[in-house]
Amino acid sequence: MTVPCDAPALGAHLHVQGGENGVHFSVWAPDAHGLDVCLFEPGAPVEHRRVALQPAGDGVWSAFVPGIGAGQPYGLRASGPWQPEAGHRFNPAHLLLDPWALALVGNTEHLALQTGHACADPLHPTQAWNEHQPDPTDNAAHLPRCVVVDAQAELAAGRAIAPRPAVASDRVVIYEAHVKALTRLHPLVPEHQRGTYAALAHPAVVQHLQRLGITTVCLLPVHQHISERHLIERGLNNHWGYNTLNAFTPEPAYAAATAGEDPVRADDTAAVRAEFRRMVDTLHRAGIEVVLDVVFNHTAESDLDGPTLSWRGLGQNRWYAMGEHGVPHNFTGTGNTLAFSEPRVQQWVLDSLRWWVQAFGVDGFRFDLAVSLGRDAALGHAFNPRSALLSAMAHDPVLRNVRLIAEPWDVGPNGYQLGGFEAGWLEWNDRFRDGVRAFWLGHHGTRGELATRLCASGDVFHQRGRRPVASVNMVTAHDGFNLADLTAYQHKHNAANGENNHDGHGHNLSANGGVEGATDDPVVLHRRGQWRRALLATLFCAQGTPQLLAGDELGHSQHGNNNSYCQDNATTWLDWTRADAELTDFVARLAALRRQHPGLRHARWFEGTGNVPDIAWLDTDGQPLRPDAWQARDRHTLTALVTVGEGGAPPRERLLLVWHADHGRAQLQLPPGDWGVLLNSARARVVLPGEAGDSAVGHLPLQEASVWVLVQPLHASSGHPP
Repeated sequence: MTVPCDAPALGAHLHVQGGENGVHFSVWAPDAHGLDVCLFEPGAPVEHRRVALQPAGDGVWSAFVPGIGAGQPYGLRASGPWQPEAGHRFNPAHLLLDPWALALVGNTEHLALQTGHACADPLHPTQAWNEHQPDPTDNAAHLPRCVVVDAQAELAAGRAIAPRPAVASDRVVIYEAHVKALTRLHPLVPEHQRGTYAALAHPAVVQHLQRLGITTVCLLPVHQHISERHLIERGLNNHWGYNTLNAFTPEPAYAAATAGEDPVRADDTAAVRAEFRRMVDTLHRAGIEVVLDVVFNHTAESDLDGPTLSWRGLGQNRWYAMGEHGVPHNFTGTGNTLAFSEPRVQQWVLDSLRWWVQAFGVDGFRFDLAVSLGRDAALGHAFNPRSALLSAMAHDPVLRNVRLIAEPWDVGPNGYQLGGFEAGWLEWNDRFRDGVRAFWLGHHGTRGELATRLCASGDVFHQRGRRPVASVNMVTAHDGFNLADLTAYQHKHNAANGENNHDGHGHNLSANGGVEGATDDPVVLHRRGQWRRALLATLFCAQGTPQLLAGDELGHSQHGNNNSYCQDNATTWLDWTRADAELTDFVARLAALRRQHPGLRHARWFEGTGNVPDIAWLDTDGQPLRPDAWQARDRHTLTALVTVGEGGAPPRERLLLVWHADHGRAQLQLPPGDWGVLLNSARARVVLPGEAGDSAVGHLPLQEASVWVLVQPLHASSGHPP
């Protein structure tokens, strides 16, 4: 049997056999004793036909079923041993989803309660895991259906999407956004489209992204996902989506085509896919890439008190990295970790990634808890940057040219691996986040630490052929305080999450300016504004790849909630009607300044040598910074003189960058000559080409927390001022 070119090898595919049209099913379940495909009539609570799959070798079960086609609803049932302490939890009474299904129909609201074991109250489990007994009740009426999809037609639709924009690596500006939260309250988007893929493609939203200079939108998870049982109990839902149910299907809650509801018919799933493609096509035509935040480190099946939906029921010992006594390793903090040393699990991940690139046109992926993907069973589950899966991603002909971004940690042993990935990978840089916050917000940040972070964290990334762009610089992200709250709250305020404020990180390196939370005190508001602009200016004037959190440019606050994963409401929905227009304009102009001046986005590692060094670090007296001054905790003014050209060409200008976090006044001795002021963050002043700006000679007075950029033209032949 052959599957359509570029389609996943496993799953359900249209096929012609012996002159008959039908569907070929292939399921990997090597420890199962039997595997059935259950065929359903649309909307029916029970199957009308059951087809036994036959062993096809290498743990795969398969069969050709004539007379059915695209749109056919189906599910799986696997029989085998029930031996909890040995890791086996087969239960043929329970319907299972195909991990390779290309579409799902049916309600997913309470799937976290669909345990494969008998449990009187799934919300409050009390029984020991090794005492679990299989639930004999047929649960087909409560589980969604997989849907047969014409993979050839989907791939053709993917090829019709406008090509990926050509964005040079040193010009990438990432915008991390949640599909729903970004547009749910946007007044210019039609009501029925708000919070959807269609809204993200609306001209008002696209124009906002273009104005900000965004090249790459990174969307929080759009794989179809479900809410965990503890959220169901509290009447909340998993807003962020880090709990994957299916790795091949777009989340229907973000689709205007289904009004945000789960699809009921196969045609509904097709409409969701079409809407997602239109979004990607529109963004591509606007010059914007689409990167997806993907969650492969764990599944929605949680711990052993959680549901049996797919992977566990098809063979827990094969799909999950297993510890002792039939309990999965929990390197993710979610109850399970997938077994990435298993070739078929690797294949599942690769098939999913290729599908999103080829059938949906996406341009890259940010991998949640990416260290888990590199844990190698042969090394005792230690992280291996050259593991089979990570190496396959780097060399796969479809994936090797897309953007691969790692969250370089998980919660397992030695799980912090910043800088540990191979060349070609980008990594979230939390050291940039923490170093920059500490410097500006009074947490004993030093000039040496700031300089290192500003230069793409060379102490971490300048190795094994890595480039400065490997450092994804961020001041804020979805996880933690956003910018408004970082500068308005000293402590987290997560009571709305229902965990007595115990959730979320307590080490935020934040400051409130004198008052916790909302205030109308003009002195406090002025100080907060200075901090916000200085933090943003530091982000856009640093070497590496900047990432802006959606809403930071609007001044959006989450009222001190630094773990808003379950707040699908006005806490996370961006309030466009109350946006800080001046801050938005400041961010847009910062991005334009970065584009204009190669010294703000240098693509090579600084060397600091030669007659005209590419970078020189100065103290306020204009002299080179002395060795003992780098770590002094009583001085917070840093100056860099940057002299580089575009793409290795001779420099045409030199830039003087100043980061002044000291509260007292100071006089900065300028290098000789006339200097034009391009940026003064304290005054929200950014000067772009064609605009009149101030000039400075001799000294620069520093009075408030501020970032400055000054420019001086050069003779191209000599590298010296005219």
